This record gives sequence, C-alpha cells and structure tokens, in this order.
Amino acid sequence: QVQLMESGGGLVQAGGSLRLSCAASGSIFSRAAMSWYRQAPGKQREWVATITESTSTNYADSVKGRFAISRDNAKNTVYLQMTSLKSADTAVYYCAAHYNLDNYWGQGTPVTVSS
Repeated sequence: QVQLMESGGGLVQAGGSLRLSCAASGSIFSRAAMSWYRQAPGKQREWVATITESTSTNYADSVKGRFAISRDNAKNTVYLQMTSLKSADTAVYYCAAHYNLDNYWGQGTPVTVSS
C-alpha cells in the first residue's frame, strides 16, 4: 500500500512559478514510476509528466519546456517545478505511483493561475 500527499499548490499570476511536492509512504517508492496528472474544471483528468525508476522523464506537449519533474528517493518525494504558468494550467494536480500494474493516487492540490 502506498499513500501519497501532494502540497505546494496555490494562487499564482500568469508567468509565475510554483513547485509541487508529493510525499509517498511505503517502501516501494524507489521502484515505482511516478507521474503528475491534472484536472481542470469541467474537463477530464490529463497526464502531465512521468519520471521512471531510472529517472527518465516524459512530458505532455502542453507543458514541455515549462515543467520539470524530479524525484528524491531519499525523501520519498516527487516534485513538479512549473514555470511560465498560463491560465490554461489552472487545475487540481494529482500525483500517482505506478508499481506492479497497480496505480496509487493522491488527493490533489489545486493550482490557480490568474491572468
């Protein structure tokens, strides 16, 4: 069992930056791929970025070059550094852990970008 807790969301002006954190409990963190997803009001949840156990990264085209995902296995934490934020980035951001065909989700942290 893995429990995930996101933090770092909030209100930011367009063009600004935020860093989201996701702290994981349990002993599998270093062996799990970790992802960030987001869900904007009235829209479906969409994938944002993934970092594998070997720290390979992938990004959705909409955030490529602006967002960076990273992980600290010593702290059981994954991060999402968001820069050049746009109003279209407004959403609840969720982290997810992927391990042995199971997916674990956090409760989400809201990000609001004001224009």
